[in-house]
Amino acid sequence: MHYWSKTYIPTLKESPAEAEIESHKLLLRAGLVRKVGAGLYAFLPLGKRVLEKVSQICREEMDAAGAIELLMPAVLPAEQWKAGPRWNAVREVMYSVSSAGADSKPADEPQYVLGPTHEEVITPLIGSEISSYRDLGKTFYQIQTKFRNEIRPRYGLMRAREFVMKDGYSFDENDENAEATYRQMAQAYDRFFARCGLTFISVEADTGIMGGAFSHEYMVPAEVGDDDVVYCEESGYAANIEKARSGLVPADFSEAAPDGAIEEFETPGVTTIKGLAAEPYGIKAEAQFKTLLYVGDGKLFAVVLRGCDDLQEAKLGLLGYELVRPATPEEIESVMGAKPGSLGVVKDTIKAREQLDGIYADESIRLVGNGATGANKDGFHLRNVNARRDLDIDSYGDFRMANAGEPCPQSGKPLKIVRAIEVGHIFKLGTKFSESDSWGATFTDSQKETRPAVMGCYGIGVSRTVQAIIEQSRDSQGIKWPWNVAPYHVIITVLDPDVEEAMSLARKLGTASESAGADVMIDDRDERPGVKFKDADLIGIPLRITIGGRGLKEGVVEVKWRDEESARKVAIDESESVVVSELRERNPN
Repeated sequence: MHYWSKTYIPTLKESPAEAEIESHKLLLRAGLVRKVGAGLYAFLPLGKRVLEKVSQICREEMDAAGAIELLMPAVLPAEQWKAGPRWNAVREVMYSVSSAGADSKPADEPQYVLGPTHEEVITPLIGSEISSYRDLGKTFYQIQTKFRNEIRPRYGLMRAREFVMKDGYSFDENDENAEATYRQMAQAYDRFFARCGLTFISVEADTGIMGGAFSHEYMVPAEVGDDDVVYCEESGYAANIEKARSGLVPADFSEAAPDGAIEEFETPGVTTIKGLAAEPYGIKAEAQFKTLLYVGDGKLFAVVLRGCDDLQEAKLGLLGYELVRPATPEEIESVMGAKPGSLGVVKDTIKAREQLDGIYADESIRLVGNGATGANKDGFHLRNVNARRDLDIDSYGDFRMANAGEPCPQSGKPLKIVRAIEVGHIFKLGTKFSESDSWGATFTDSQKETRPAVMGCYGIGVSRTVQAIIEQSRDSQGIKWPWNVAPYHVIITVLDPDVEEAMSLARKLGTASESAGADVMIDDRDERPGVKFKDADLIGIPLRITIGGRGLKEGVVEVKWRDEESARKVAIDESESVVVSELRERNPN
């Protein structure tokens, strides 16, 4: 049992100017956290209790799924990262740790870094311990502080420079076992987020710089989400916008036959899809071929889409390039023979076709049939271009961004899009990190052959989950904590703390509440009733019991659940049994 007067809960009447979204405002107003610096927050006592409860739920589900807890350092040798596959890709978001002394290195060659994640540490660590297939089938995890050099930290704990994360890593003998572990972790994630009281969606996701065969994100729908989720209620299909696809091109679709010979026409000053769609040309965006040039690992390549579609750059990762960027106008003109705005991939029109590493097209260009595209001559375009007959395409794929209203790839029903907060991400890594004999994690199989372990990794943003819960569970009065993560389950508001009869009853009901599995706070402050009631609603304790004032004289206490509109009067001699009964009914454990 705790007393408000003996702890520290600095609630605020007004929202600080720095807070941009409601959950961030409530974190500060309810006295859960305080800003120390840009993207850096201290957890005050109430916030620390919530963080510990979320962490404990995570720990319980990981343990139940057979994962083994360990703890790795946050300060990591830069050499280990440089030896891994991601140094160039993640260097810009990593903090360097300077090391004073004779062995210190220049700032551009850090000796140590602060870990944003731990694949580069766990792989050689476990790799040095395992030798046989009998050692495999292990999953390790930790709950630890991570660091990321966010250029623009914002939204409180949502995009912070320092955060608490649960990261897990599995090592299996083969793909079959690795996928079984992946499914087991996915089920543990479902249980974790459900126990936190969250409404969430598990979605197909891009693997990004992590690589691997496939991944899923755990997304919490919220208006202020940092990403879009594409989903279909009927089929259950769900994917991050970076990964989402639609059934725009039917499986039995037949490409249009050529419709006349290609014609070149003059388009002075027209360098955009919109410009070609305007008069006097009047060629709709959906009847145009759009050609984009990128550089992947130093090699120029082209991507062709319909003029009405947007490229989803994350999907370019499927092409196998490690580092991808848009090509410069100079790079484009030297190979294509024209500036951006007049580009196309009609056969025999590209100045230096041999210098293109590949020409890739989205499947949806087949819907254009006969359309218009750039002539690779500044100020000229081509019409009557047939996708099958005229375009120089090496291979087709899914490169476009899916849109709401397009058919679901599984059910054919219209897709929907909702904003959401990413709170977890799991990956089937495969052997990307383990395949190095000197740095990775290899083992001897039953045939005495050396093979790399098949890995998976599993992350949960623990501190981010705290704020995501607030974003979903709140009203105009404050937070509405789900039971399992509430800092306290019961707040006993004593209106006359100097009256011993009132405090004695508070202690009695507090003890009874604890017997029903509740964490109890007694508000014994010398404050006005209105202040106490507002604070109780603001910090979001599930059950408020009010003792004192006229009620004590009438022989009643008031009982009010946070999700109820009004309080109920309960006779004092019945209050203990009523409270215990209701707590046991509400307590999901």
